[in-house]
Amino acid sequence: MTARRVRHEQVRATRERIRSTAERLFAEYGMYAVSNRRISEAAGQGNTAVVGYHFGTKADLVRAIARHHAERLELVSRRLLAETGESSALRDWVACLVRPTPEYLAELGSPTWFARFCVQVMADPVLHEILVAEILSAPVWRQILVGLHGCLPELPEEVRAERTAMTRHVILHMCADRERALALGAVTPRASWHDAATGIVDAVVGLWTAPVTRGF
Repeated sequence: MTARRVRHEQVRATRERIRSTAERLFAEYGMYAVSNRRISEAAGQGNTAVVGYHFGTKADLVRAIARHHAERLELVSRRLLAETGESSALRDWVACLVRPTPEYLAELGSPTWFARFCVQVMADPVLHEILVAEILSAPVWRQILVGLHGCLPELPEEVRAERTAMTRHVILHMCADRERALALGAVTPRASWHDAATGIVDAVVGLWTAPVTRGF
């Protein structure tokens, strides 16, 4: 192996350690409770400027973490979309929207930090736009939402938008809660990510079929 190749592999390994360490710390402590110095030390790097050197700003680091997961999460989503096909059943489309995240977390093994990281980022008024751009704006999600909305043509547009946002919160926060419990070795209501997804699907179907109060 050439010296250049060795250097390339060292840089790649360092970036991966920093990225994975930052994801874990952001997930556990929040976006602004974690400094570059803390990330560097936790990643075993003596130079406290190494995070900025490899990733730039905190926004750039968040974008790198999101991109690391985006492609693989989209692959899971596309597989489930293909399986859903031309179904006209609301539950099938809700499952297509809900199951990608739990299935992806199951593939990652335990412990994971991705769901908690997403919750922390989505709560930030600036950084959440990065997550939306990198993950939630993928065409596959729009295709799934079109299929889901097509099952409920009578819902007003503003109610669809509201319930889409509610669904996103339910998925992310329920996955984050389970992810946290698994990391702590705590008892969880469901035995597996698959079963947890089923519970979320049940709840989200109820959310989408709830009555719409008019004239309030």
